[in-house]
Amino acid sequence: MAEGGTTLEYTPTWVVAVVCSVIVLISLIVERTLHYLGKLLKRKHQKPLFEALQKIKEELMLLGFISLLLTVFQGKINTICISEDWSKKMLPCKDETKETTTAHFQTFFSFVPGGISRRLLAEASSANSCSEGKVPMLSTTALHHLHIFIFVLACVHVVFCALTILFGSARIRQWKLWEDSISKKEQDPEAQGPKFTHVKEHDFIKSRYLGFGKNSYILGWVHSFFKQFYASVTRSDYTTLRLGFIMTHCRGNPKFDFHKYMMRVLESDFKKVVGISWYLWLFVVIFLFLNVSGWHAYFWIAFIPFILLLAVGTKLEHVIIQLAHEVAEKHVAVQGDLVVRPSDEHFWFNKPKIVLLLIHIILFQNSFELAFFFWIWVQYGFDSCIMGQVGYIIPRLVIGAFVQFLCSYSTLPLYAIVTQMGSSFKREIFEEYIQEGLVGWAKQAKKKAGLRRAANESSHNQVSPKMESPLIQMAKAGSRETAVEENRSGEIVHGTAS
Repeated sequence: MAEGGTTLEYTPTWVVAVVCSVIVLISLIVERTLHYLGKLLKRKHQKPLFEALQKIKEELMLLGFISLLLTVFQGKINTICISEDWSKKMLPCKDETKETTTAHFQTFFSFVPGGISRRLLAEASSANSCSEGKVPMLSTTALHHLHIFIFVLACVHVVFCALTILFGSARIRQWKLWEDSISKKEQDPEAQGPKFTHVKEHDFIKSRYLGFGKNSYILGWVHSFFKQFYASVTRSDYTTLRLGFIMTHCRGNPKFDFHKYMMRVLESDFKKVVGISWYLWLFVVIFLFLNVSGWHAYFWIAFIPFILLLAVGTKLEHVIIQLAHEVAEKHVAVQGDLVVRPSDEHFWFNKPKIVLLLIHIILFQNSFELAFFFWIWVQYGFDSCIMGQVGYIIPRLVIGAFVQFLCSYSTLPLYAIVTQMGSSFKREIFEEYIQEGLVGWAKQAKKKAGLRRAANESSHNQVSPKMESPLIQMAKAGSRETAVEENRSGEIVHGTAS
């Protein structure tokens, strides 16, 4: 027998076989489910969603690697000892006991339904291998809890991102009625007659243009802030922004399906949002470092996604106002429909991609906040000192739910349409088979250009006499004649001397 539990040497074989069978069966079910889901997406020609699924698999593989590292090196980590004084600094809970370990991270028991307590499977020997005055840096129990938290965080992030995209896409699909109505109107010859209208009579200008001057600038930002909470995108907004995109990027195709293009872009961006980048893991490490008793870091951190979300929504609404002001300030009357001019100048640092980066951070931080709450609740209980007071818990949950709802209902649809008002379009403007054809054509053209360049270099290094210019040929002929004369004079001199 070994300290801390029975080893495999003295464990019944049927127990080992049953446990392994259950673990393998669950893993195979998950793997096969993801595999068939990928085949379904490919059969439905949903390449962006298929790539997002591959991104989720990459995250699961990363989690598996983290799990492997924690399992393999947990023995080594337990042997690292630190001073007892250092172990009592920056604790998540106040050390109310005289023990050398924290209240929650060092001792934890789970209970089975029968009421019999047992230690976690990951718990190792309770013997302290450190010298007097020192304690282990991290116990096996705390390491096991940290392992579970990382897994819960990644799963919650993927689920919340998927829910946000699904709810946001459902709202954007409602705009399909507007797209169909516009297409029918364009096919009606009676409705296509040229007509002059005053700019300020357009619904888009009425709802977005607030006049000239400094006051209108301030009112524009205030109006943008509140507009994101109700009717963030109206029919007049959709019609005007759609026409501006078509007239700028595909003037030769007035029947372009703008709604379908937006959905393809949104599906493509989903694979970027669902991943966990290095800077997001850095955020996790910083928060775990600042989660000190009395600092209430878990409460203040809830305001980060909240503030960022309001800033992004306000900025996207203000971009629409800027487009309306440009038209109203330059024209009094227009012939036909109102046309806006998309430009990167309306976005932060002239880069519309920054909006997607901020949405990625917002979704992850909100997922982190809620994942941390549920993990503490399940792992340590609602009354845990890490959970904090009820006065701090309720606002966190309210803010998290509000951020999730507003991002799905308002911010994501705003992002889908407003970010198309940049100076350039995305490759999703083409159908998938056209994209593949263009990529193949570009690769072939690049390959041919490289072969042509190599052929030109080799021909330049080995130029045939026929390709030489007459001047070069005359120069070479003159040098050969000079060399012959020098040889002849040398032979005459040699003969005279002999």
